[in-house]
Amino acid sequence: MEQDITAYSLYSKQYKDRTKINILDAMYPDLPNKKYQVIYADPPWDYGGKTQYDKSVIKSQNVGFEKNIFLSSASFQYPTIKLKQLKELNIESISDNNCLLFMWTTGPQMANSIELGEAWGFEYKTVAFVWDKMVHNPGRYALSQTEFVLAFKKGKFPQPRGARNVRQFIQVHRREHSVKPVEVIDGITKMFPTQEKIELFARNKYDGWDSWGLETDGKSMSIITQNDKENI
Repeated sequence: MEQDITAYSLYSKQYKDRTKINILDAMYPDLPNKKYQVIYADPPWDYGGKTQYDKSVIKSQNVGFEKNIFLSSASFQYPTIKLKQLKELNIESISDNNCLLFMWTTGPQMANSIELGEAWGFEYKTVAFVWDKMVHNPGRYALSQTEFVLAFKKGKFPQPRGARNVRQFIQVHRREHSVKPVEVIDGITKMFPTQEKIELFARNKYDGWDSWGLETDGKSMSIITQNDKENI
């Protein structure tokens, strides 16, 4: 008798194989030998083998499967990393005595994010940014359509301070999976224009920022927000 195909049966073997190696050691480059006053991170959160519903993935990748079969969108797009391994990342080696950490998170990962920031030597302070993705996914308690950037501090506030009118709430339509709105890094740049800054788990390299991750090509690009595009 042919065994029924389920989402977990499709995902579990790849998940188990992947967890046998430390993604950070096996794939990521060494951290820079430099100190930063501003760190911006979008950790590749691991959801413990649970499948994640993602409508864009369902439409584009689940060809030939029934609608009730969902693949884990995060794990199939890029290698995710367990919290334990993320905590072992030596962020202290690149963080200045006075440093801010801005970290992306989702509702289910909120507690883990605070735990990770503390493991990296920072104290949780507030929610710096709220992103309304203008499209929702099913959630366990309510329809989910927001992500958050948490702010952590180590030592004192980096000086000098730039803009003080950067807004917390960002309403930009969601793009490809996990791609974050450039309005956030633009806001951080305006608040701290002169500080040494690095983006961790970066996909692009922006002017005025160093980058570290698997997907950067080394070419620097300007920060152009949606509002900038509309005014061109």
